[in-house]
Amino acid sequence: MTLAETIIGLFKTEVIHHRGPWKGLEAVEYATLEWVDWFNNRRLLEPIGNVPPVELEMAYYRQLEESGEAA
Repeated sequence: MTLAETIIGLFKTEVIHHRGPWKGLEAVEYATLEWVDWFNNRRLLEPIGNVPPVELEMAYYRQLEESGEAA
């Protein structure tokens, strides 16, 4: 199974099947945007210290700037 298939399965389980039935395409699109925002910016990831991915990324770039390694 590829990473894309895993993410799609997770999305279907957490959003499509859990929050349906849907009133139309617009409702599905909005729910998709909400889930993608949560997945990319706010979910807590245990392997990186239970912080959201965006928080770790910001800390990484801040560390690069402070060390003078940023381009």
